[in-house]
Amino acid sequence: MVRASPLTRTSRPATLAVVLVTLAAAIVVSLGVPRVATASPRAAIDPGRLPATSTRPSMTTGVRTVAHILWRAIVNDNAPLAHQVFFPRTAYLRMKRGVLANPAGDFDTRLLAFYELDLAAYHQRIAPGARPVLVGVKANPRDAAWIARGACENVIGYWHLPGMRLVYRKGTKVFSVAVASLISWRGVWYVVHLGPNPRAHNVGTVDDWRAGPGRAGPAGGC
Repeated sequence: MVRASPLTRTSRPATLAVVLVTLAAAIVVSLGVPRVATASPRAAIDPGRLPATSTRPSMTTGVRTVAHILWRAIVNDNAPLAHQVFFPRTAYLRMKRGVLANPAGDFDTRLLAFYELDLAAYHQRIAPGARPVLVGVKANPRDAAWIARGACENVIGYWHLPGMRLVYRKGTKVFSVAVASLISWRGVWYVVHLGPNPRAHNVGTVDDWRAGPGRAGPAGGC
């Protein structure tokens, strides 16, 4: 991340409830309905206070979990929900310690501020009119790169994934939009830049919206 200007005995009813829950879960699996992680595991403990690791996050379930939560936040213009998949503040302060004069101020007034502006811009671009439906998430595993300690003004290494795409349908037409950058902390993907970084103007900006599914990437950046 380079600076840009500006988570006993059992009764028959109880037994029946267990059977019904198990059956429902089996139906979900058989239909291929995606399971999206709820916010509670992310909110249970501040991950930024735990030791950093070099674990590479999943390019399947890990990417989809972030994408589905972010999508719901965009469509509903829900900033608190979007915050659940944003890079942890405490982790950012640790990554920038000794590099930036005021990491907390940079996080609050630039990184998070741009994220919230971008969320509103994505909502305005995607949500009006027919209700959009997420139909796919595109990310290229070959684009995921380890950013070593000391690179890009960071004192802790991390995985970086550029250009994840949210593919959605409105009526009979398909569109897509990019999420500029995901980075990792302890084997979990988080959004760090929703819109482009850097950008020409300090306003909410949608990254690479286009008709059709588009292509993930390009590789590079940090």
